[in-house]
Amino acid sequence: MSMKWISVLLLLQLSCYFSSGSCGKVLVWPTEYSHWINVKTILDELVQRGHEVTVLTSSASILVDPNKLSAIKFEIYSAHLSRGDFEAFFIKLLNILIYDMPKDSFWTYFSLMQEFFWEFYECAQKLCKDVVLNKKLMTKLQESKFDLVLADTIIPCGELLAELLKIPLVYSLRFSPGYAFEKHSGGLPLPPSYVPVILSELTDQMTFMERVKNMLYVLYFDFWFQTINEKSWDQFYSEVLGRPTTLYELMRKWCLLCCFSFLMELTFSSQEMEEFVQSSGENGIVVFSLGSMVNNMTEERANVIASALAQIPQKVR
Repeated sequence: MSMKWISVLLLLQLSCYFSSGSCGKVLVWPTEYSHWINVKTILDELVQRGHEVTVLTSSASILVDPNKLSAIKFEIYSAHLSRGDFEAFFIKLLNILIYDMPKDSFWTYFSLMQEFFWEFYECAQKLCKDVVLNKKLMTKLQESKFDLVLADTIIPCGELLAELLKIPLVYSLRFSPGYAFEKHSGGLPLPPSYVPVILSELTDQMTFMERVKNMLYVLYFDFWFQTINEKSWDQFYSEVLGRPTTLYELMRKWCLLCCFSFLMELTFSSQEMEEFVQSSGENGIVVFSLGSMVNNMTEERANVIASALAQIPQKVR
C-alpha cells in the first residue's frame, strides 16, 4: 500500500477520536457598573469566536443597555422597581459605603457593612424572583436550549438558573467579604499567613503582627460576619426547586466542577497609550481607575490617593 493511502487511513482513524469545535449558546446573569464593564470584555470575545450570547437583564438596568448596537442579544424581564429607584438604591448604598462608614470603630464599621450587604442582597433576591417566578420567561429560556450560564457571584441567582435549566455554570468573578462564598461553597484554600482577607486592607506581604491581625479577621468573618442572609436565600431556593437545598450547595456544585480562565490579548487603544507604555522604563506602569465610584469621591480622598500614587516608581495613568 502506498504512503498516500496509509496517510488517508490514519486521518480517517484520527477523525473518529477528535471532533471539530462547535459554537455554543451562553446565557449571562450580569451585575451592574464596573462588573458589567469587565464581563462585557469576555462576552465580546465570545461573540467574536462565533458563540451566541444572551444577557438576561432587568427593565430597571442602569448600565446594561440593550439599545446599544451590539452582536450580543438581550432578554429583558420586568423588574419589581423602576430604573430610577434602582439607581437611587445604588447611590444610597455607595454613599453609606464611602461617607458614613466609621473607620475608627471595628465593630461599628463591620456591623454597618453587614447591614449594607443584607440590604443589597435583599434587592438582589427580588430581582432573582422576578426571573425564576416568571413562568413565561422561564419557558422561553428552557426552549432556547442554552449550553451554559455565565454569572457574576456578586448577585446570586446564576446557580439557580443553571439548576433549573439543567446546564453548567461558570462564575466570572471570585470575590466576597472574607471569601465566604469561595470557602463555604468552593472549598478555596486560604492560608491566613499568606492570603489577606478581603476588607482587611492588608497586602500579600505581611509582617508577623499583620498575620496575627489577618487571622483575627479570618475568625471574625468565619464565625460572626454574615455576608448574606443565608436562611432567606436557602428558603427561597428550596421553594423554587421544590426540595430542601441551600445557596452554598448549589454554588458548591459548580465551584467544584467548573474552573475557567479567560486570557485576553493586550492591545493598546491609541498611539498615545502605546507611547506611554513604551516610555515607562524598567519600573513599568500603573493604570488606576475608580470606575463608577469616581463621581462620589471627595476632593480630600482624591488628594490622598494622588499623594500615594506619587510615591511609587511606576508611571501612573
